[in-house]
Amino acid sequence: MKTLENSSAQPSKVLPSWLIFSLIGVSFIGFLDASYLTISHYTGAALNCSVLKGCEQVTNSPYSVIFNIPVALLGSLYYLTVLILSILYFDTKNSSILKIIAPFTILGFGASVWFVYLQFFVIKALCQYCMVSALTSTILFVLGLLTYFKTRPSS
Repeated sequence: MKTLENSSAQPSKVLPSWLIFSLIGVSFIGFLDASYLTISHYTGAALNCSVLKGCEQVTNSPYSVIFNIPVALLGSLYYLTVLILSILYFDTKNSSILKIIAPFTILGFGASVWFVYLQFFVIKALCQYCMVSALTSTILFVLGLLTYFKTRPSS
């Protein structure tokens, strides 16, 4: 005979494959973008800005580092974390990983909103790579919301 506890337990929901592949793909693009900025920062190489002309102004501003750590490095670590967690979920289907990914994307989105604000209203210059990062973090935020709503328990 089943106990009430066992009968009311719901199986963990599995994400649709398009959603997990989107998380993997977008976080990989974000990782490449932020890593390029990080490498450029540490090597002192000029950025190849072909679309917007404010890359150097933005990446050399006082807002490009926090406690002597390049913001781009923090972005690389953020995207790498989302990428590894997404691959780990894909491999294991462990739903507890999703409880980390979904809220974590809020952090990246919030940071992006702040840095886009700085570019438009404080620095008054735009960096195309920074805008790519803002776009990828926004997409990850939307994917994180979808992840949350597709996996939350039904009431």
